[in-house]
Amino acid sequence: MSETTSRRVGPFGILLGVLLVAAAFGLWYSTESAVHADKHEAADGVVASIGEVQITAADLEEANAEGFLEIERNRHQLMEQTLEAVIRERLLEVEADEQGITVDELTAKELDAKITEPTDEAVDAFYEENKARLNQPKEAMAPRIREYLAQQGRQQIFTEYVDGLRAKHGVKSYLEPMRLDVVADGFPAKGPASAPVTIIEFSDFECPYCSRVVPTLDRVAEEYGDKVRLVFRQFPLHQIHANAQKAAEASLCAHDQDRFWDMHDTMFQEQKALAVEQLKQKAARLELDTESFDECLDSGKYEDMVMADVQAGRVAGVTGTPAMFINGRFLSGAQPYEEIVRVIDDELDRVN
Repeated sequence: MSETTSRRVGPFGILLGVLLVAAAFGLWYSTESAVHADKHEAADGVVASIGEVQITAADLEEANAEGFLEIERNRHQLMEQTLEAVIRERLLEVEADEQGITVDELTAKELDAKITEPTDEAVDAFYEENKARLNQPKEAMAPRIREYLAQQGRQQIFTEYVDGLRAKHGVKSYLEPMRLDVVADGFPAKGPASAPVTIIEFSDFECPYCSRVVPTLDRVAEEYGDKVRLVFRQFPLHQIHANAQKAAEASLCAHDQDRFWDMHDTMFQEQKALAVEQLKQKAARLELDTESFDECLDSGKYEDMVMADVQAGRVAGVTGTPAMFINGRFLSGAQPYEEIVRVIDDELDRVN
């Protein structure tokens, strides 16, 4: 690509350069680390010893599982960002070659010519929608708002154009999504174990955001049928939700009587009534064996199991609720239906 082209690409070229340098550093670092590791580590991965006691690389990963996971997650994110940047740049080159023009001429024809300056009405509308957090007079903010809207407009035009090129030239990505091996067996679930897509949700019965995702997952289960299995795991946020721990235990006490999902739905519908006596009243209304349920709840039978779920979630990178793993692919927060089905459809395509 020419010097002129690099100037025209501007922020996209800069971003690509940064990503490629970072990726190259990561590759160099990994290679150098491997070389030094070969010199110092024994064949069984021993990295240190204290007398006869050995410390292995696996011990380090176990001791700081969350830290190593974050490194791997950042590395994979860098790979994805770099791949997207390279694809975009190569697409412009391929399209320019096909049209017999330079990338400069292509961007002038397809991008620059379509860019329009934001109108005064658009600036006014943006200011009115955001003036509470801007906290400055419109006259002072107008130039910055105009530049922001112009940048957003340019980015949208560029993205739409490149998306069209992706479809035209048949772009395929073979970079696998990052997946985490989160255990699904042995927990409350609905849908066949043989389903090609498994959604594991870590949730808190007192969390308002978790209640918002319930109808979304119900819709997924209804529309995808046997193609999807939903698995529920506990993640009560004790610091902010006083009743979440006992509510989690109550769901598992109901699970003893094959009524987990009935209790699940009832508690999410009545989130402001999750004290122990209210949980027992729900069990009675659901016509559970109340003597067994009450004994289960009062004894703390499932306290340790709930805490084990929380620890497993933390190791997998969960910091808040709801959190989902779709075939091991992590989604954080109350994701909209469209985002969840995007991942599900991509997984089904990969299976097929």
